[in-house]
Parts: sequence; structure tokens; C-alpha cells
Amino acid sequence: MASCGAVKNKRVVVVGGGIAGGIIAKTLQFQNEVTLIEPKEYFEIPWAQLRSMVEPSFAERTLIKHSEFLTNVTIIESHATNVSSHAVQTANGHTFPYDYLVVATGHPGPGQVTRNDRLKHFQQDYEKIKSSNSILIIGGGPTGVELAGEIAVDFPEKKVTIVHKGSRLLEFIGPKASTKTFSWLIKKKVEVILGQTVDPESISEGGVYVTSGGEKITADCHFVCLGRPVASSWLHDSILKGSLDKKGQLMVDEKLRVKGHNNIFAIGDITDVPEIKQGFLAQKHVSVVAKNLKLLIDGAAEKKFATYKASSDIALVSLGRKEGVAQLPFGTFFGCLPGMIKSKDLFVGKTRKTLGLKAE
Repeated sequence: MASCGAVKNKRVVVVGGGIAGGIIAKTLQFQNEVTLIEPKEYFEIPWAQLRSMVEPSFAERTLIKHSEFLTNVTIIESHATNVSSHAVQTANGHTFPYDYLVVATGHPGPGQVTRNDRLKHFQQDYEKIKSSNSILIIGGGPTGVELAGEIAVDFPEKKVTIVHKGSRLLEFIGPKASTKTFSWLIKKKVEVILGQTVDPESISEGGVYVTSGGEKITADCHFVCLGRPVASSWLHDSILKGSLDKKGQLMVDEKLRVKGHNNIFAIGDITDVPEIKQGFLAQKHVSVVAKNLKLLIDGAAEKKFATYKASSDIALVSLGRKEGVAQLPFGTFFGCLPGMIKSKDLFVGKTRKTLGLKAE
């Protein structure tokens, strides 16, 4: 029984149930009254999606119902549509008051809202790849490159073509890593067309696509692997509209509070922190905000708050099941060593343990 004068748990609303939102909801669930607003019923390990396209059973470990690890959280399966100074509104017509708000909506997620539908989607992608002799991948960023690697290793008989508008692959990291990745793909007989785009709607009879440079590519199917905008459109008419930058990201201070709002934090890809947006960095955001929320609730002095410093350009790109390329502050590494670090299990077991679940 609570003693007289005890402070009632504060209401914390988390919007977005991806890596950042899901993990912070788990971290806070026994300290506060936590509500998670997320349209999907499941948490997905996003960097494992491409493996699941060539091995659908892999998704059994990477798609986790929120209810499995958020045992003390109120889960609202709906889209957030607006936020005021004291509450979040949702698409199903409800309003959820908060004392503290954490925005973690990242990028727009997959269209499937149930775990079973998402599993079926991966099975459909697998059947699409398996039944095709030639595959076009539009986009040569990390998603396009990793998908090409997965297909080239698991289905070496397939003809894979990447069309990328940039002058080199993986432009978000240094040219050395990009060049080594290009060479690896060529050795795997992947055709890479740079400096051009292709409209997936341009397909003509016989599966012929035409690039912006006039080249014709014949393919039985295609996958679009282009960058997506952040999921902040729901904030355009909210109290946070003035806190959005030109990219639609929320501007935060070094404590990861949304600028101008003492009780609102943002974490993950939706922030304007100048770093490569990656899952392990989103988890670092969680650590900072979880600590700062506790200090804020306890009335601690501002000088005690944790601060976040943008990460240097660290990146790890998997190339099939055994190889990869790693860009670290002290050098670029290629081959089996980066593959051992990431490519075998894609950090799935580690992430599941973070959620308090068994690795397998």
C-alpha cells in the first residue's frame, strides 16, 4: 500500500513502437504509467528484413508482438494524429493525456499491421524472388546493396541488376567502403548501373524497364529500395510544428528534448541529430532519455542530466551470410570479419535479449 504523500507514477506516452520506441517503453514500464501508441501489433527488427525475404522463417525471430515484452504497458494500436501540450490524439478518436511524451515514429513502417500478415508478406517476397530469373533493384543505398547481397549468395543463378542515381554505391559512407562493395557485387555477377534512375511504372511488355539514360533492362520483377521520409506528417498541425526542420525531423537539444518543450523528448530516426541513422544509435538515445526522464520526474538539477553526442560515421553493411563491409573511425574493413560481427545473425539474438526474450 502506498504511503501518504507518495508521488503517483507519472504518465509517459511513447509514440512509435520501433527500435527506439519499443525499447524505451520496455525500459520505463515498471517505473511509470506507460502508454505506447503504435498501429502495428508487433515490433520488427528492421535491419533483418532483407534476410527474411530470402529466408522467410528467419522472420519468426525478428517479428515480436509488443505484448510479449511490454507486460506493464497500455498498448494502443492506432496512428497518432496530433499532439497538444497535454495529450496525444489518435486515429481511432481517443485522447491520451501525458505528463511526459517521447516521440519515436522514425520512418513509415510496412503496411501490414498484424504479425501474421507480415510473415505472409515475407513469404510472398521469397516466392517472387524464387520464381524470377532476373531481378531489378532500384536504389544502391544500404537496403539495395544488402538485398542484392542476400539474393546473390542464396540464389547465385539469378541475374540481379542494381540501378542507382548516385555516382557510387553506399554514398552515406566513405568511398573506400563503397569501392570494395562494388567490386564484391561485380564478382557475384551483379550488374551495377550508376548515375541513372528507373521508374518502376515504366515497365513494358516482356518485363523491360527503361532507365533515365535510355538503357533497357529486362527483369521478371523489381524491388524499390529508396530512402523514405521520416514519419512526422502527423506533427504538421501540432504544437511541435515549429520544432520540425526542413527534412521533417524534430530538432532536439543535447539532452534529446525537443527544442522549446521541457517535457517532450524525441529519439531514433526522427531526430535531427547529425549522424547516420542506425538501430544501435537509437538504443543509445533510449539510454540517455530514460535517465533524463527519471531525473526530470525526480526534480533533479539540470546539470545532472545525461547528454548525447552525435556518433562518428560508423557503419556495418552485410553482404550475404558470411561477408560484410565495416567503416569504423580507425579504418575500413571488408570480408569475413565484418561478416562475423553482423551478417550471420544480424544482431537478432542480441536485440531479443535486450527485450528480455530468449535469443532463439
